[in-house]
Amino acid sequence: MEKPRDALVLGAGISGCSLAFHLAQRGLVATVYDPRTPAAGATGRSAGLLTEQLWDRWDVDLVRETRKEYAELAAAYDPSAYRRTGFLRIATAPVAVELLGEAAARWRSWGIDVEEPRRSEIARLVPALNLEGIGAAVFTPSDGVVDPSSIATTYAEAARKGGATFDFGLPTVSLDHRDGVWELRTATGTIRAVRLVVAAGAWSKSIVRSVGHPLPLAPYRTQAALLKPPGPRGPDPPAVHDLDLDVYLRPELEGRLLAGDGTEDREADPESFASEGDETFLAHLAETMEQRFPAWRDSEVAGSWAGVCTATPDRRPVIGTLDGARSLYVIGGFNGFGVMRAAGAARRLADLIADGPSASGPLAPARPDRFPEPEVTFRPRPGFTVEAGDDPRY
Repeated sequence: MEKPRDALVLGAGISGCSLAFHLAQRGLVATVYDPRTPAAGATGRSAGLLTEQLWDRWDVDLVRETRKEYAELAAAYDPSAYRRTGFLRIATAPVAVELLGEAAARWRSWGIDVEEPRRSEIARLVPALNLEGIGAAVFTPSDGVVDPSSIATTYAEAARKGGATFDFGLPTVSLDHRDGVWELRTATGTIRAVRLVVAAGAWSKSIVRSVGHPLPLAPYRTQAALLKPPGPRGPDPPAVHDLDLDVYLRPELEGRLLAGDGTEDREADPESFASEGDETFLAHLAETMEQRFPAWRDSEVAGSWAGVCTATPDRRPVIGTLDGARSLYVIGGFNGFGVMRAAGAARRLADLIADGPSASGPLAPARPDRFPEPEVTFRPRPGFTVEAGDDPRY
């Protein structure tokens, strides 16, 4: 019988492919299994935003490491896969203005390069923006955007060179743990490994439950659209997030714009969700363009789509050990920000897998055992938050 692999990674999204790469860097050989195709889940439908405007210093470090690694991979394999664009947040309502000001001070305390541009500078950054009523603006020039599918593919190819194997497109027959080895049976054979890592995005909830370690995860549907602005193409704007209208825009290739956030606050079934943008979401985008970006109000909708991300009760990810005795791990629950954190999270998890509990410190805020009720029902509350912790004001 063939020797078991060092790890079986369930899920070929950007987290699973990045983990296979980082395990190979540590001398461990993984098999990545996905019943679909690479990046077919949330990765392939992600906005690809990378911003340091986040919750806490731990999160900022994850994003910085991730952004650096993406930039290096893109420079080596696909320069169009990563672009530094900057990220502009704007607020109008008094509560949002106050929170954004507090957040800017907090971000500076973490060493983030934060600018609070004057109206003339905002107009230069985004000429299409209607400045009326804007009470606060924060700009982080080091932020950028990434093509998640391209980066995931690059990770997969680099992992293959390090000895990783990939199995795609075959339905699961069974998943068991016998005599210290995980065995995944598919229609054509059996994959055996001494460790199992669940990196299956929206499907992680059902998988961890099936192996006896439920987690409070809630898959939810989110939407985006690709817009083609009218008129001649100008310079690419930075990514923009309007806190009050809850819409973000970011530059795409060839002068187009990717727009969201059609996020729903209820649980969705990853097997049977509506995969295209709905009329309510597209109508909200049209109203936003009319009100906030009038120069883009006649933009053509080149396409719209939906994907399923995964929320946790406290909006923090779950990364780490589920059952040390059975070498069971999880990486997920990113609340829509998995692409932002994937490289940093995967590297830390690879260290934990390779070195054992002594390497658990860098993942302490994401420990899966922090939830006393693993089957609790909750309402997903993802989004580009600016509060520190669970601030009830926003």
